[in-house]
Amino acid sequence: MTIPPPSRPEASIQNLITALEPYGTPMEVIPRKRINWEYKDVPQFYVFKSGELSVLRATDGLVITTVYDQNLFGIAESIHPLRSHILRAETECTMLRLDASLAHELITQKELWKDISFILAYYTTYLFYRDSLVVQQRTYSIIRSHLMEMIRLPEESRLRTSILDYIQERTHLSRSSILNVMFALKNGGYIDIKRGGYLLEVINLPEKF
Repeated sequence: MTIPPPSRPEASIQNLITALEPYGTPMEVIPRKRINWEYKDVPQFYVFKSGELSVLRATDGLVITTVYDQNLFGIAESIHPLRSHILRAETECTMLRLDASLAHELITQKELWKDISFILAYYTTYLFYRDSLVVQQRTYSIIRSHLMEMIRLPEESRLRTSILDYIQERTHLSRSSILNVMFALKNGGYIDIKRGGYLLEVINLPEKF
């Protein structure tokens, strides 16, 4: 059974961005640059406006998720000192940063802590969803889930990252395991792949293979 990803709390995210954006300092982030949770040793909130940004596990660089829509980062990190994740720009990104203490003050003034709770609940649920894709799953199930995830990406992003790179960055599967399944699915007419291993179309992925 494939568990669908949780729905983003769009209204809450937009409420926070509207409240914080006027006080943020603009940032233009170059591709592959990693973003620190502090600026001059002061915890930060980040408003992600455009581009492509990945959240990586700090211990081994495993990609937890990649975002393409406006979002907020630094909420949990400004409350709890644990730094278990890293932000990395995949393309040129437009962002805003502001001191977390100011963000907390604005959130209190505008009574937005309920929206914060919705966003944090979404992040927690997303981690459970991601674990369902990779923990104690067979190789094919993991690859299938990630192919279904890939086909939902914006076409520009999907055709910039090969299937192999996308899955290897997000799992501990070997290169040979991924390629064997990829080409078996292609030869069976289940997916269409562009030269270089880029996903063009998911035609009909079986539950088991």
